[in-house]
Amino acid sequence: MPKVLISDPIADEAVEKLRDAGFELEEKTDLSAEELTDEISSYDGIVVRSGTKLREPILEAAEDLKIIVRAGVGLDNIDLDCAEELGIEVRNTPEASSNAVAELALAHMFALSRNVPRGTASLKEQRWIKGELKGNELMGKTVGIIGIGRIGQLVAKKCDALGMEPVAFDRYVDEAPIDEVKMVSMDELLKVSDFVTLHIPFVESEGATIGGEELRQMKESSCLINCARGGVVDEAALTEALKEGWIAGAGLDVFNEEPPGNDELLSVDKISLTPHLGASTFEAQSRVGEQAADELIDFFGEV
Repeated sequence: MPKVLISDPIADEAVEKLRDAGFELEEKTDLSAEELTDEISSYDGIVVRSGTKLREPILEAAEDLKIIVRAGVGLDNIDLDCAEELGIEVRNTPEASSNAVAELALAHMFALSRNVPRGTASLKEQRWIKGELKGNELMGKTVGIIGIGRIGQLVAKKCDALGMEPVAFDRYVDEAPIDEVKMVSMDELLKVSDFVTLHIPFVESEGATIGGEELRQMKESSCLINCARGGVVDEAALTEALKEGWIAGAGLDVFNEEPPGNDELLSVDKISLTPHLGASTFEAQSRVGEQAADELIDFFGEV
């Protein structure tokens, strides 16, 4: 009977599905790195979200571990090279949260175009600044999508339905994968887009995809949206861009450091902020848990 550790919370239905399939489960979602290092040797599998960091010392202590299931998309909290060397399979659930992330990117576009953050803050301060908050409609605007995978395609379809014009750049894709989007160069995307939204992984060896040079190519009236990964945007350059008026605003769900420590960036007026909520919907978490359970059952089989 495979013994599996649930190291970060997943949906109750997923836990029950695994129990019904015959797995021996332990739910321990508050272990420190030291405690997990001591604990992990007795498990055949582990389910993590973004909270648990599976680095080399922990993986080397995992004597019987055969599979890691990341309940979510990004794998940056797992030392993939070490896992491969140790023969530990790594799987994730990339489709489960795609719609939730795409909708949050749109939420930031709406919030910025209609000055929702400033409107909320001013009313809480008992200030009526209606005259300062004239906004823009999304219909007719160009949205530039960097990364046209699952999430990027959903963003394109939703924006197209709103009457926007989606264009995309993807370093690995030349032909448009869906009818709703036109593929362009990175330079053209930055120059023509009213919104630039990122849906790419962060590759540490390559650094930020959007830095000062890219921000200076954008329209002064444009907004940058990052619901992808911290690190893909140079936060210092973005702070300067917002303060100096290179661009009009930014919507951020992810940060280089979480919780973010860049108070200068957070204090800018024309910014919409969420604390890494991309996959945080009841529907997405249910799908994530279900798919994580399915990956374990597929790997071990019914037991």
